[in-house]
Amino acid sequence: MRALGRASASGGKGKQQRIEQATRVYLAKANALLQKLEKSKSSFPREDAADMVILMELERFMDLLQKHIGLLDRRILKGEEIPHREKMFSIFEQYTEWITKGKMRPNVELGKKVAITTDHYHLIIDYQVMENQADSEIVPGLAARLIERYNIKSWSFDKGFWHKDNKKLLQARVEKVVMPKKGKRNKEEETEEKLPIFKKLMNKHSAVESNINELEHRGLNRCPDKGYDNFKRYIGLAVGAYNLRRIGAELIAQEISKKLSGQQKLAA
Repeated sequence: MRALGRASASGGKGKQQRIEQATRVYLAKANALLQKLEKSKSSFPREDAADMVILMELERFMDLLQKHIGLLDRRILKGEEIPHREKMFSIFEQYTEWITKGKMRPNVELGKKVAITTDHYHLIIDYQVMENQADSEIVPGLAARLIERYNIKSWSFDKGFWHKDNKKLLQARVEKVVMPKKGKRNKEEETEEKLPIFKKLMNKHSAVESNINELEHRGLNRCPDKGYDNFKRYIGLAVGAYNLRRIGAELIAQEISKKLSGQQKLAA
């Protein structure tokens, strides 16, 4: 694996041939290990439940090894383009997605995207764990959940949520929709985005980045639980803890304000 990684990272003449040769060596060793496990499996102890659990886990990892072998063979030796849904980014938490792949920092992010919606008090009123979805794909469902529950006067989004159908859908139900266009704008769109109210609401929207940052500092940058159900429960608990802290901070501020007001009256 390390030899294949070095061949892939290096440059120079004959790079593709070196990558293919390293892949063949890697796959030969992986297949040899898989065959050895298949032959040895029948001799493993099966005396109690603990033995059976170990055997089941071994078989699960063998299936993952077989999948990994197939992906490498298809991608590097056969030159196939692997669909994103078939790729495997973690053998331990298989719901993991490749979120960011680029040259900007962070250049690689693996995990699961979570969309949050906050109100004007900075409380999180909706969150959604995204399932291999783009931001623009979740807007119809988000609108269906929130518009019936809240009297929304204005709603702002990041550029990633933009789609002409999304904007049209929201404008029919929300008084002011702030959804900057992703890509080239026409004259009408440029005029709209230069309006003072648009800029004002967009500036207010930047507060959501602070909310996200606070969530990360409260433990949501990394999930210590195992399994997808536990991951989703951890997200829900973190959102609840964030809201409770926000409400608590406001109650404390109000209490301090009352005490200060009472002291001023006594001084008068």
